[in-house]
Amino acid sequence: MSDIAPRELISLADDEGNSVTVTVLGRSARRTAGLDAEIVVRTPFVSGRIGLALSASRLEEWAAALDRLDAGEDVAWLERDRGPSVFIQLTGERDCPEVVVEDESGSMVTVRVPLVPADDWIADHRDRLHQVTTHWVLMLSA
Repeated sequence: MSDIAPRELISLADDEGNSVTVTVLGRSARRTAGLDAEIVVRTPFVSGRIGLALSASRLEEWAAALDRLDAGEDVAWLERDRGPSVFIQLTGERDCPEVVVEDESGSMVTVRVPLVPADDWIADHRDRLHQVTTHWVLMLSA
């Protein structure tokens, strides 16, 4: 296993300068079996970031979301929990995929980011999830 910790769980971007990433920052200081992470939105118009706590169950939910996306379904990730939610719509309002990040419980802001990811983005994200899970689950259980 590499000594370099995988950081980007989600990295969706296009040639127009639009991107949404979920970056693992490291072990949580508050939760023994958790990770601190952040959602970062960047567009030519608006940019922002919000903190996020990741657990093994949230990573499992992301794996299930990737399966649904691969089957052609839109997904909501983290929707039931307090804190930010991420929605991926395969055909959004502008007839292209969109990522919607909501922070209903905090800032009450919603950002809708249209973007066209690479053709193999679901396989790429399964690989990212595997790397993050393998590295961080071993680190958290140590």
